[in-house]
Amino acid sequence: MAHFKQSLSLMIILALTLIFVSCTKPPEAERSAAKTAMDAAVASGADKYATRILDAAKKIWGVAEVEMREKKYEEAKQNYVTAKVVFDIAAGNAQEGKKIAAAEANAIITGLEEDWKNLNITARNHEKMMKDEQMKNEWVADTRAFTEGLKAHKDKIVDDPVSAMTNVSELKYIIEKWDIAFKKLAAAQSEQKTIKKKSKTTKKKQKAVEKKIKTMTKKKK
Repeated sequence: MAHFKQSLSLMIILALTLIFVSCTKPPEAERSAAKTAMDAAVASGADKYATRILDAAKKIWGVAEVEMREKKYEEAKQNYVTAKVVFDIAAGNAQEGKKIAAAEANAIITGLEEDWKNLNITARNHEKMMKDEQMKNEWVADTRAFTEGLKAHKDKIVDDPVSAMTNVSELKYIIEKWDIAFKKLAAAQSEQKTIKKKSKTTKKKQKAVEKKIKTMTKKKK
């Protein structure tokens, strides 16, 4: 009888031990699921298009990692589960953020294309005034740089609209540079016309005075 009681006690202790071990088992499955969700969020561009949510998810992940090292498995499990949910949200928001960024990038590119089109019309109107060889060469070089740069930015928009807008200021600079240059040419042309007009007026007045003097001279004779 005593042997039976001893055996029963050992079985109970063993059962309790197994239950305890099962409850304190490291949550590897939850950790793996959270890690997969984190990788997917980063791959979707959450680091650019859903930064705040991704950062929040990473903080929860970090807490879970600390709890794992401290063998607080139950707490770690809950935080891994939460982290996965937040990583999934970040991935979803990244897709939406990417669409918004792409729309904004396309609007900027469209504006640049329109400005460049108008600038080319202005360039044709002032082509005869671009007599300086250096100025002509600069225009040719900047035209090539703008065309190639615009194409490169447009090609990037689909995959990474944020990166596509990197250095877009260089294209804006080219437009602003030549807009100022052509305005100066227009001002110079206008000034030349004014000078010519004044010169013609002065000549007319001189002729009128000379004619009047001749008339007066004839009358005196």
